[in-house]
Amino acid sequence: MSGYKVGLHAIENASVDELRGLQLERLKRTLHHVYANSPVYKAKFDAHGVHPDDLKQLSDLSKFPTTSKADLRDNYPFGMFSKPMVEVVRVHASSGTTGKPTVVGYTQNDIDTWSDIVARSIYAAGGRPKDKVHVSYGYGLFTGGLGAHYGAERLGCTVIPMSGGQTEKQVQLIKDFDPDIIMVTPSYMLNIADEMSRQGIDHNKIALRLGIFGAEPWTEAMRNEMQTRMSMDVVDIYGLSEVMGPGVAQECIETKDGPTIWEDHFYPEIIDPITGEVLPDGEEGELVFTSLTKEAMPVIRYRTRDLTKLLPGSARTMRRMGKITGRSDDMLIIRGVNVFPTQIEEQICNVSGLSPHYQIELSKKGNMDSVNIRVEKQPEVSTQMCDQLMKKLASNVKTFIGISSSIELIEPGVLPRSEGKASRVIDNRKK
Repeated sequence: MSGYKVGLHAIENASVDELRGLQLERLKRTLHHVYANSPVYKAKFDAHGVHPDDLKQLSDLSKFPTTSKADLRDNYPFGMFSKPMVEVVRVHASSGTTGKPTVVGYTQNDIDTWSDIVARSIYAAGGRPKDKVHVSYGYGLFTGGLGAHYGAERLGCTVIPMSGGQTEKQVQLIKDFDPDIIMVTPSYMLNIADEMSRQGIDHNKIALRLGIFGAEPWTEAMRNEMQTRMSMDVVDIYGLSEVMGPGVAQECIETKDGPTIWEDHFYPEIIDPITGEVLPDGEEGELVFTSLTKEAMPVIRYRTRDLTKLLPGSARTMRRMGKITGRSDDMLIIRGVNVFPTQIEEQICNVSGLSPHYQIELSKKGNMDSVNIRVEKQPEVSTQMCDQLMKKLASNVKTFIGISSSIELIEPGVLPRSEGKASRVIDNRKK
């Protein structure tokens, strides 16, 4: 145990100068650690003509090479580790749906640090030690479930380790155990909310007051939908396995203005995804992270592929992330227009009578891209209203996104439900 103390920690509202000084000290130590202990990073630095001693100030980090998911896959399974296996107490990995899984390792100090960071995140979200926390993130190699679990326990909460799936049982336990907080992907929270409605459960008569949503991009419109529907506050938690897991950044309950990056542990940069040039705060680009306190597998300038921008601190001194607009590798190019699924989700949520359950199907008609958006209507929508809603959504997508689309309205409950991250796009153009 690391002796976690409940409450706002001094570093969260330290002066910017104090924070930057701590980052520089930790960054120097991390660069020397990987150079001495990771053959992969030593080779990358040498090939790039840089040495840890070249870092004199934080801006010098731009001289060092970036790390990508390909580096982790090329060195599968344990080649990126900077500690011997005898010191590695846990391994996590991505699902590997697009190739070899990306594997990450943790020392006991790493697990303690991660637990502290998630505890800090839950506290910033509005959680307190007396709360019961229902964890619906998947357990296992995915970092979500165990990351949330250890952090909630570290804060002093009572943890209900439900994991994903078994939606009817999820709802039964929420009704019977009366948790105060749920940690879940936003798409799966929709499924839980639907099941609650099906069972006739009054959201105002359960204790659930806070949703901490993460693991996939989601929109402000989705927040409004869930807050209204579930009568609870909803905040964003951000993380990724390669950098640590959930808890890299957390939205604060008092502002709800984007996740605060825990900059004492993770140094953020925004780069142009094409040129790699570091962009100033406030400009949108690809988010890059360097871990500052990890032992088993530090990452140097890891390219997350998430598109966002860095914003000044508000509830804390540390900088915030803007809402993720998408991923550079999830971007759809439709008739020359760059489109992210979250843009379409936002337009769906803005049309009263439509449900946030949707699917985007892309195909070719001759040489032209064709877009079909399948959306579930709300139960109260009559057949007569459907044509009007389809026209409104098609018009909004054309006006605000710039693409023509066909809209298909379907009955509630028809589209496949996700028990984790939602799969929103079917791209048949490549077939």
